[in-house]
Amino acid sequence: MPFQLSPGVAVVEKDFTSIVPAVATSTGAFAGTFQWGPVLEPVTINSENNLVSRFGKPTEDNATSFFTAANFLSYSNNLLVVRADTANHRNAVATQSGTVTRVSVGGTNSGYSSTAAVPTITVGAPNLAGGTQAVLTAVLSGGAISAVAVSAGGSGYSGNPTVVITSSGGGSGATFSVTTSGGVITAITVVTGGSGYKGTVTASFSGGGGSGASAGAVTVGSSSISNVIITNPGSGYTSAPSATLSGTATLTTNITVGGIKINNTDVYTTSYVNGAGVVGEFAAKYPGALGNSITVYMADSATYNSWTYKNEFDSAPGTSSYVENAGGSDDELHILIVDTLGQWTGIMGATLEKFAFVSKASDSKKSDGTNNYYRDVLNSRSKYVWWMDHPTAGTNWGDAALGTSFDTLFTAYDVDLSGGVDDLTATDGQLMTAWNIFSDDSQYDISLLPVGKASSAVANSIIAMAESRADCVVFVSPENVETGDIIIGIGSDATDQINAYRNELPSTSYAVLDSGYKYQYDRYNDKYRWVPLNGDVAGTCARTDSQQDPWFSPGGLNRGQIKNVVKLAVNPSKTDRDALYKNGVNPVVTFPGQGTVLYGDKTLLAKPSAFDRINVRRLFIILEKSIATAAKFQLFEFNDSFTRAQFRNLVEPFLRDVQGRRGITDFVVKCDDTNNTGEVIDANQFVADIFVKPNRSINFITLNFVAARSSVAFSEIGGGQ
Repeated sequence: MPFQLSPGVAVVEKDFTSIVPAVATSTGAFAGTFQWGPVLEPVTINSENNLVSRFGKPTEDNATSFFTAANFLSYSNNLLVVRADTANHRNAVATQSGTVTRVSVGGTNSGYSSTAAVPTITVGAPNLAGGTQAVLTAVLSGGAISAVAVSAGGSGYSGNPTVVITSSGGGSGATFSVTTSGGVITAITVVTGGSGYKGTVTASFSGGGGSGASAGAVTVGSSSISNVIITNPGSGYTSAPSATLSGTATLTTNITVGGIKINNTDVYTTSYVNGAGVVGEFAAKYPGALGNSITVYMADSATYNSWTYKNEFDSAPGTSSYVENAGGSDDELHILIVDTLGQWTGIMGATLEKFAFVSKASDSKKSDGTNNYYRDVLNSRSKYVWWMDHPTAGTNWGDAALGTSFDTLFTAYDVDLSGGVDDLTATDGQLMTAWNIFSDDSQYDISLLPVGKASSAVANSIIAMAESRADCVVFVSPENVETGDIIIGIGSDATDQINAYRNELPSTSYAVLDSGYKYQYDRYNDKYRWVPLNGDVAGTCARTDSQQDPWFSPGGLNRGQIKNVVKLAVNPSKTDRDALYKNGVNPVVTFPGQGTVLYGDKTLLAKPSAFDRINVRRLFIILEKSIATAAKFQLFEFNDSFTRAQFRNLVEPFLRDVQGRRGITDFVVKCDDTNNTGEVIDANQFVADIFVKPNRSINFITLNFVAARSSVAFSEIGGGQ
């Protein structure tokens, strides 16, 4: 309360209504391989249909990833999914050229740059007396070829052949002088690297009686040739062949390994495009072969009347009010995204998206003030395509509206996307990278982590992350540690393989291991598949949360029922279960007439402790997260009896509630001057000791049946009253 210097009334409001908040207990997290969707970006998924919509249907190569996520979602409705980045997946694009195999999209065009990797060039030797090839490596400097290193000179050459490269794209040409000695190329000197090249140039070799050679060239450095890749060295030359280049007259894109830059405009930054050279007007928004089923159609005022898709829209595009008021004209477009091959909808030619009356003007606004520039509308709203560049006919598209009469299309525009590639095989390192996104506990509030099919190395990495976070549990299914195959069988052989996998994992209360895989139906591909059970086991925990509380055991006939099981890869007998359970493996068992059940609730903690049970570990995660969240509001308060009493009054009702809901049997909260001594206070610290007695799940039942003579009273033999 402030001091008052003159008479008056000061109104001060104080809030003593704080409580220990509820925290998320059932949020799952998963990282794996998918056909489509953002790469290395967590997406919240709430159902299997939502999973298909965002990440595509399962295939032969990623079924375990897909169904692990889908199986968890059959018990819950909250899963953060990350698509792993694999080596060879590609976006579909409008146009491809060149031979660069992996190009990251992003950045702005700041002129030519020579960041492409130095190429290795292999040329064919003259076919004389069994001659061999020469291997050449181009050396780049300042955006031009400065030298060519000879790593293998070949043999059979006569004379000193020369190669002269010229371009129809305005370049001055590059000249190479080749030196041979004893029929072997010993050096190649770049006389001039050339200059003035525009766009992508191609090279063809001929002459000397050889079979012909071909090459591709990409202009990435100071308007001159910075690399030449020989794609077909040819053979049988008796004299030096000449090389002729041809190229486009205008620069459309600037390609560098590590970034595609288009017309001073930021473009897509989290996916990959296959090919160098002109990439075209559109690319699939995410990498994967699904993009190959996309066609982009577009019409404006000049082409609408003859457009096949005109009936998809209410009326013809013309001039928007915004552009008309600015003295411009012909800015409106209709854009249609079509499922050409039916890979998305199952119907060839089905409409995926429509964008009506969008504008060619970069500053165009709708009547409600929102952006209407067609590039921005597509990039912010389309699920399928990303704008890359204006069509050839649109030389002034993207200009401001003021006084601009926008170019119109020559014909109704359509472009098929192609070149998209799936790569659904992730290395252990790529999976670890994807999972590591969840390591930031302040960013991602997660509790249940089913790992799908995972080697012991990947499982160990995820478990280490969970132990570091200390607020989530990892669920793992075993595989053959030598081959990575599914463990199928019965008896000691299967049990030994499961235990061998378990022995590769640490002793920890933050991980749960089940006994293997289940056989389930894949409705998308009309077949049966083996899928790891960890998605289901994590799902039983989520289901337990909704039906009871996190501190109840997820195992047993009441809460441990596993869904969608045709059969188990390993259905352990009582003897097998004994061998597995003592090693921390939770058997999943099919009982005739009773279904398939999670028949254990152990964590991987080897030390005898209350924390070797799933329900106790999850109980303490809930208590720690909830009370720690409430404790943050004690920061920067005074460490005095008032604050300590306030903290006890905050925590004790919460623990009484947990006790009433059977999570704990008793508790004590100690926060007074005995554990907040003068030394603690002087160190700006605050200490609270919270003692709880967790409830234990029943794992072993003993039923004693005693037969007695008719003349014997039950009280005589310990039978009660």
